[in-house]
Amino acid sequence: MQNIETTLAEWAAAERDSDLTALDTLLTDDFTAVGPLGFVLPKQAWLARHRPGGGLSYESFTLAEVQARPLGGDVAVVTARNDQPGSFQGNPIPEAVRATLVLAREADRWRLAAIHLSFIAGTAGAPPIPGAGHRGTQAQHPAGREPPGSSC
Repeated sequence: MQNIETTLAEWAAAERDSDLTALDTLLTDDFTAVGPLGFVLPKQAWLARHRPGGGLSYESFTLAEVQARPLGGDVAVVTARNDQPGSFQGNPIPEAVRATLVLAREADRWRLAAIHLSFIAGTAGAPPIPGAGHRGTQAQHPAGREPPGSSC
């Protein structure tokens, strides 16, 4: 039986190399991805990014800080840092994201059923840290008032 670490290594290599055959095998038929901006991609849209003209190109694609948590015998949740410098349609993509992956065991093989990606604050390509440009100034309530309890 294949283990989770082997599946993740195969997936990272397939993503890096745009290996559509391997990705098609590694992703469940009902695979769903949620990107760092909240967009949702079903399996065919995820794969389409790798097809010629799809616009996705990675310089590298690695997983670090991997923590796997089996939930019963046939499901596992994995969190990891995904270092992925590259571009999409000529625009740079975030160099690192935090990934939550759901793996399902099917016929003695782990497959990726879902992924959710989040920006990592302070990394290249991530949006600015809220309030970072205003350090040293008093925080303001969205309505323009001081937050409760902030007055002297």
